[in-house]
Amino acid sequence: MDEPTATSTVHVDGHGDAAPSKVERAKAASRQLRGTVAETLRDGRSHFEHDDVQVLKFHGIYQQDDRDSRVERRHAGQEKARSFMVRARIPGGTLSAEQYLAFDTIAGRFAHNGSLRLTSRQSIQLHGVGIGDLRETIRELDEALVSTLAACGDVMRNVMAAPGPIDDAGHRAVRAIARGLAAEMAPRSGAYHEIWLDGERVDLAPTADDTSDTSNAVAEEPFYGETYLPRKLKVAVTLPADAGVDLHSQDVALLAILDGDELLGVDVLAGGGLGMTHRKADTFARLASPLGFVRAPHAVEVVATIAAIFRDHGNRSDRRHARLKYLLEDWGLERFRAELQRRVDFELLPWVDPGPLHHDDHLGPRDQGAGLQYYGVWVPSGRIGDEDLPLRSALRHAVAELRPGRVILTPSQNLLLCDLEPAQVDRLESLLRAAGVPLPSELSPARRYSLACPALPTCGLALADAERAIGSVLGELEHELEALGLDDEPLTVRMTGCPNGCARPYTADIGLVGRGPGRYDVYLGGRLAGDRLGALYEQEVAPGAVVEALRPLLHAWSRDRLPEEGLGAFFRRLHGGELPTTLLTGAKEPLRAVVESRLEAGTRKPDHDAWPLPVVATDGSLPAVQGER
Repeated sequence: MDEPTATSTVHVDGHGDAAPSKVERAKAASRQLRGTVAETLRDGRSHFEHDDVQVLKFHGIYQQDDRDSRVERRHAGQEKARSFMVRARIPGGTLSAEQYLAFDTIAGRFAHNGSLRLTSRQSIQLHGVGIGDLRETIRELDEALVSTLAACGDVMRNVMAAPGPIDDAGHRAVRAIARGLAAEMAPRSGAYHEIWLDGERVDLAPTADDTSDTSNAVAEEPFYGETYLPRKLKVAVTLPADAGVDLHSQDVALLAILDGDELLGVDVLAGGGLGMTHRKADTFARLASPLGFVRAPHAVEVVATIAAIFRDHGNRSDRRHARLKYLLEDWGLERFRAELQRRVDFELLPWVDPGPLHHDDHLGPRDQGAGLQYYGVWVPSGRIGDEDLPLRSALRHAVAELRPGRVILTPSQNLLLCDLEPAQVDRLESLLRAAGVPLPSELSPARRYSLACPALPTCGLALADAERAIGSVLGELEHELEALGLDDEPLTVRMTGCPNGCARPYTADIGLVGRGPGRYDVYLGGRLAGDRLGALYEQEVAPGAVVEALRPLLHAWSRDRLPEEGLGAFFRRLHGGELPTTLLTGAKEPLRAVVESRLEAGTRKPDHDAWPLPVVATDGSLPAVQGER
């Protein structure tokens, strides 16, 4: 394809007449992601300063500290207990058995408690890496053919893909598009290899005009230029039969449309994003809007072109508004479509109805075809360690012994061992049982579908716990649901330590969003499909009071729900009005008092035609999702 270039169109001077943000200035001064990172490593310093903290993110590294010890260390006159989170870029979440074992070994040597953290974007994070171990960590990952470049930073992040390891035309097409996007949108800067791999220049995707002359920024970064994107761009590729990537929360999502075994093309959605800021009413969560349909050969180019529009016109003065969703809201869908069409030489066609979308968590034993099976292992909050139960040891033993053809990370923070013989599946389950690891069949739906971000003590943005707090909330909720006869009902519970929404709480049946230490805002009204936003139900609820706050609603759901009506759908019906598709922070009062007053007045089961309310109000039609849960 003719790559959209970053010659004269990049707006590095902010947004309109506004001055560029500090991060924009840091990127421009970084010499294509070099900064003074190498000098800091060479001098043996304890941490990175100023602009280098931003530059590191492009290399897949976040500088963090143990926030549990901050006050004590400050009183003792000690500096922060700093360490680093290292995140890998794993397109579609697919690893070989050898690569997974390499991660396990590296985690045992360098990560805090020897644990691996699976992310909700099909990647792996290592937490607690020391500054003196950063170079060796990245070198050993590189030896396993894994990179951390562009896992963070203002670039296209790790591209997600339908996780099912099925060898059918749809999954093959999705995997191919994801690989193509990862190659096309990777940064070209040689800084990564110069800093971390002893100066060896190895370009991920060399171009004809490639040069090692760092004074020529455009030649080194023909697409991104010297200031890259205004902020991150999250992209996913999926298909109707395996739509568990939460495509509506992506900056750009491609939905593969097939005719039998032929890939016709992709439906394109853009402008999703769940990050907000408390008390900033001009920030919001937004579902992606349908842009249209493009033929199969143009799938990669349409994403690159949308990224170029974002690069050229996104907000570079205010980081809170520097996401693609704000550009779409500012311009409107028609103007954005027109600009996209102006930049490409193929036709942007009308949206194609894909039919119902199917969500599958892929847990437990599944038929893969050709006599093979795969097995989905549940990983609580994505944490693979040996502290609470020996999950890391059990998986290391299983992967080393069974040698699955692929290990796939899922958007639900779980892990699939693929290409197994039936006897190997039996052996895997015996290994998990021996280690005390719960099998998927033993989990309640609330626990099975739960998500949580790492939050405290390492995340610098966290206002409250998430991974450390969700277990107790789920335990109380399971007890309540069992007493009401609802323990088998599908239910999504997602918890984050801040309003940025990494675990996608705003599209869950129950979303818990950190507001401050031990306090959470409660959102209700989403569902497993991730195609509708919830609404603020109550503010600043302690973890131990979440079930108490929900109890009247849960009792009414048990008593008055319609067939196949999930909690999110019941809440929306009880609310009695259309919930917005753009969720503004702080824009409305919590709905708990309204809902409880209606419960006191009594609910009734309406005619089925009274439900569902419109799922998404856009100028295009989004597909229905099986069931109205």
